[in-house]
Amino acid sequence: MARDGAVYACQSCGAVHAKWAGQCTACGAWNTLVEESTARPPGALAPARGAKGRGLAFEGLESLSTTQPRIVTGVAEFDRVCGGGVVPGSAILLAGDPGVGKSTLLLQVCAQAARRGAACAYISGEEAVEQIRARAHRMGMADAPVKLAAETALRDIVEALKREAFDLVVIDSIQTLWSDAHEAGPGSVTQVRACAGELVRLAKRRGVAVVLVGHVTKDGQIAGPRVVEHMVDAVLAFEGERGYPFRILRGAKNRFGATDEIGVFEMGDAGLSEVKNPSSLFLNEGGERAAGAAVFAGIEGSRPVLVEFQALVAPSVYGTPRRTVVGWDGGRLAMVMAVLEARCGLGFASRDVYLNVAGGLRISEPAADLAAAAALASSALDAALPQECVVFGEISLSGDIRPVSRMEARLKEAAKLGFSRALAPVGAGGGPGVTVTGVARLAEAISRIGDQAWD
Repeated sequence: MARDGAVYACQSCGAVHAKWAGQCTACGAWNTLVEESTARPPGALAPARGAKGRGLAFEGLESLSTTQPRIVTGVAEFDRVCGGGVVPGSAILLAGDPGVGKSTLLLQVCAQAARRGAACAYISGEEAVEQIRARAHRMGMADAPVKLAAETALRDIVEALKREAFDLVVIDSIQTLWSDAHEAGPGSVTQVRACAGELVRLAKRRGVAVVLVGHVTKDGQIAGPRVVEHMVDAVLAFEGERGYPFRILRGAKNRFGATDEIGVFEMGDAGLSEVKNPSSLFLNEGGERAAGAAVFAGIEGSRPVLVEFQALVAPSVYGTPRRTVVGWDGGRLAMVMAVLEARCGLGFASRDVYLNVAGGLRISEPAADLAAAAALASSALDAALPQECVVFGEISLSGDIRPVSRMEARLKEAAKLGFSRALAPVGAGGGPGVTVTGVARLAEAISRIGDQAWD
């Protein structure tokens, strides 16, 4: 039975329950309810009765300034995802898997920004100051004027930031902080919500940009209550497969810039290096294109990116055929396979199907439907696509090929990398050096792949 002034909070979704239960009724997670006190801590003042607020001073929409001031850190890919730089007074949440390079990226951002004249502080609750110095020395940034500290007490951090003026502050990580105003342990829903709220208020009040590092759960979601994502101005996800050196910084939320913008980095011995032309990294440049491969001309944020879809269709040795997909949505794969079977006569009932996006990139836009279908058909028919051909287009359930956005930009990127052919929706037009084969139906595209008829 809960004590007076205590409730049970789910550590997965933040839902509050009056009594303990084995399963959270809000999110369905098991054994995540933890007792937390709601009583006022010792020494805290009771709310004044009859007290009145100060009121609000309303202002109009007109402004003398038409541009938002920004802190340009000097890490171009990071600035790109943030919308051109970090806005003073903003709060940014950066999340990613363990070991993906979050601390390395933010240490580089602080070092580059400090070299450009910004006052930067890096506060770590996971590492000692000497460990941070050793990493900076390995990365060749030991001379950068960045202030370092190792602390987990929220009260001490807030008081230090009030005494000294900073332009950019990194907190690594929000899950390690604790506030003495709450009895819950560090990393709990109550502590994460309270610490994040206090740091966001400090950022708005002092005009300092605060970057919070967040952990992720085993299913890839940001750990802690979702209210933290609503508190901050931007949510950035740092993605990367362990077997690849490439890292993708993706904007999931941004009040001061475009969402779904990406920045591409390459992890090396000296830290993360920026990749100016991501398309050249995700393509196989050697030899003739094998059956089952199709180059997709996609759009990530505002930049066109070319990536290779690889498919393998093989006879199944088990009673139930396997369906494995890496880097793309499994539900989308099932839909494309169903359309191929119903509209094009390709059978997958007794075959294993494997689909992979090369380079560790994750693709989510519907324009990749035709590239995935072309790769599957190429493998099933053992007919390779031309080496110089790119593919893009959305597939409807009726088998129609629908136009997609920014087709001209996709073709320009393909021409820049030496591609001279494109299998695309009707109306895609053409460009200098690119011959477009327009298809209105998926069956027509599959027929061209099987017959090798591209003219």
